[in-house]
Amino acid sequence: MMNHFELFGLAEAYSIDLAELQQRYRKLQQALHPDRFANASERDKLLAVQRTSQLNDAYQTLRNPLTRAEYILSLRGVDMQHEQKTLQDPEFLMAQMEWRERLETLAGDDFAAMDAAYKELDEQTQALQQALESDLQAGADEPAADTVRKLKFMQKLRRELEEIEDNAL
Repeated sequence: MMNHFELFGLAEAYSIDLAELQQRYRKLQQALHPDRFANASERDKLLAVQRTSQLNDAYQTLRNPLTRAEYILSLRGVDMQHEQKTLQDPEFLMAQMEWRERLETLAGDDFAAMDAAYKELDEQTQALQQALESDLQAGADEPAADTVRKLKFMQKLRRELEEIEDNAL
């Protein structure tokens, strides 16, 4: 079975052209769609369904930067799906605590504070994504895995921030 990047004919890289990915996905989706195999043998029908499922999974994985990074790391033998490893970065752990305290006091109807929180969160996330891209390009898999863990935390913070905003509306 080919890996997700090979399936789409893309180089294995963290930074990919999402428009190109989407275009290739649509072409493959048309070619592999099970309806095109309606008159085929049962085996061919089953294969078409399996290929379509793999295609959809590959597309969902590659279109999201965080799952794309995890996938690249998995190709390199780093399994993050079943690990319980925690971050050992004291500065980041302190920043997490500060974010938690900030979210506890944040009111969704304080638009200036919400905007400032979103802006800061986006800046920190962008910096982590740049670090992740550099680590992946350099083959620094363990630092990249730590950055993925940090980005997951930032993603969770964003969802919580959105919840605070939604509850205020």
